Amino acid sequence: MDTSLFLVNRYLGDEEDGSVSKESRSQALLAKLQQKAKEKQKQSVTEELRQHTESLRVKKKRKADEDNDQEKQQHKKKKLDILDTDNHDEPVQEKKKKKKKERNEKQKKKDQSDDEGEDLTHTPVTAGDGQEDTGAEDKAQTGNDKPEETTEKTPAPTGFTVLGGFENKPIQKVHRVLPQWLAQPDVIHRDIKSNLVPVCDVTGLCAPLLKKLQQHGIQHVFPVQAEVIPAILESAQQGLLIGRGGYKPRDICVSAPTGSGKTLAFVLPVIQVLMQRVVCEVRALAVLPTKELAQQVCKVFTSYAEGTSLKVVMLAGQRSFSAEQASLSELRGGARRSLADIVVATPGRLVDHINKNSGLCLAHLRFLIIDEADRMIDSMHQSWLSQVVKAVYRSGPEDKSIFRRSDPAHITAASLSPPQMPLQKLLFSATLTQNPEKLQQLGLHQPRLFSSIHSCSNNNTNTSTSTPSAAVAQKHDRFDFPQGLTEFYVPCTLSKKPLLILHFILRLKLSPILCFTNSRETAHRLYLLAKLFGGVQAAEFSSRLSPGERKKTLKEFEQGKIQLLISTDAAARGIDINGVKCVVNYDAPQYIRTYIHRIGRTARAGKAGLAFTFLLGVQEKNFRQMVLEAGSPGIQKQIVKPENLKSMEERYGQTLQELANVIKDEKAK
Repeated sequence: MDTSLFLVNRYLGDEEDGSVSKESRSQALLAKLQQKAKEKQKQSVTEELRQHTESLRVKKKRKADEDNDQEKQQHKKKKLDILDTDNHDEPVQEKKKKKKKERNEKQKKKDQSDDEGEDLTHTPVTAGDGQEDTGAEDKAQTGNDKPEETTEKTPAPTGFTVLGGFENKPIQKVHRVLPQWLAQPDVIHRDIKSNLVPVCDVTGLCAPLLKKLQQHGIQHVFPVQAEVIPAILESAQQGLLIGRGGYKPRDICVSAPTGSGKTLAFVLPVIQVLMQRVVCEVRALAVLPTKELAQQVCKVFTSYAEGTSLKVVMLAGQRSFSAEQASLSELRGGARRSLADIVVATPGRLVDHINKNSGLCLAHLRFLIIDEADRMIDSMHQSWLSQVVKAVYRSGPEDKSIFRRSDPAHITAASLSPPQMPLQKLLFSATLTQNPEKLQQLGLHQPRLFSSIHSCSNNNTNTSTSTPSAAVAQKHDRFDFPQGLTEFYVPCTLSKKPLLILHFILRLKLSPILCFTNSRETAHRLYLLAKLFGGVQAAEFSSRLSPGERKKTLKEFEQGKIQLLISTDAAARGIDINGVKCVVNYDAPQYIRTYIHRIGRTARAGKAGLAFTFLLGVQEKNFRQMVLEAGSPGIQKQIVKPENLKSMEERYGQTLQELANVIKDEKAK
């Protein structure tokens, strides 16, 4: 024992004192050891307190962030909870409260167990040390108070994002906003008969043309002509070579119903302007979708150009390419001279003459007339318009002549000096689209629209608060139907269609009838059936016939020699056929524009007309909706009773057998 105490004393640095008793020395050594242990304990406690407070601060910040996120989610959920209060809101809320309490209790127990573990590891040795430790424990406890209060208010985060809180807000409809020239057109009167204008009152029309109109028996012009003719003449007041004030004139678009006189609205002013020309050059080009329509327009141009020095040429494939080429230009004095002032063409034939350098020079073109403009836009895949514009501005920078033309650009002082001959586009259609994206393909310059369609629907288009009818007007293009037209639809079955058309002619005495089908095969079969049935003078009009045969057929139909003309949509566009009292849609048209042009072959120039459409049961609802949304004044239902067809059924059955044999023989050939 003495030896061990001696070693301890030597370790503690104390010298041996013989006077001090062994007991007092052992007590002093124990006191020193306890003091050292207390100091180390205090250091560890302070370090743990520091780490504990730091972790609490981090936890507190994390919980505060999570609480903010949960408060936002709960705020969103409250709106959905309000909607469900009548059904099952209360039990759901009670379950949520129970879950929150259980989570809070578990969190409290966990915190308490952590605190107790810390207290056990830091058990005080003396009373003084116990007071110090309890003070530290109080600090730690006060640090835990605030987080515990927050956990009682909001549940502990689960680590998952809570989806939901979506509100069922009514989506505000986007109202169509049109360019000003489309939204606010120059309005043309719809009623032709009550708005006729005397020929002498048309502003700017010259005396020779007034005399020519009187020779053709025209004493009054229609509202479209009275509005459009002065507008075109005004743009050419300064002559051919320069626009008004040196500026390029505005392009003109005309949307008016079929049979309202659109052709004469551009023929008269163009002829009057070109009558001032000295040198023969192609200054007017009219582009039309079909040969028949091109032939009709060429005929009108020729009749009013008669007695003047103007020459009209048609490029529509009616003659050979070499014959058309010879009519365009000739070699004179070693140079090629134009023989045409006005050219009427179809897009395909026009492109052929441009690409093959056939003598068609468009460098002096002043008017580009696009008739049936909506269909011409649809045929833009032929890129005929871009090729025409390229041919117009073909002259290069080396050309120093006064008539040099450059590509149209922004209007600046440099672009107007020196002034150049403008190219003005004139668009005409009964179903002109209001889609700015499609119209943009035409490259119009500050266009001006004349329309009879917007007179009743313009206000609906521009108002911010719309009614259901206004919404329909905005969603669908609306068209103007002929004033004297009466529309009917006839419910039928597929097998009874031929009987119905025969019933209309033989029993109801509705003739002449222009009957439309969706394909040339259907037109041919119906023609053969009517011919085999007997008692009906029928003819077909489709691409099966040559241009000469089609021309002859139309002439016989106008003369009354044909009671039933069965046609594809080749005759639906713009062709003016005299004497059509009734139009029958044997096959219902798929598109509203096709329907508008078909029924437009009757009730022309303010006259009365009938239009019947045969509908199968599955077609009736959609067709009626399509027609009414397009602006039809109303389509009536016409029922043909089965007993009215019984007397023809026996003969009809025999005819079907004969038809099968005829078609079989045709295929064998």
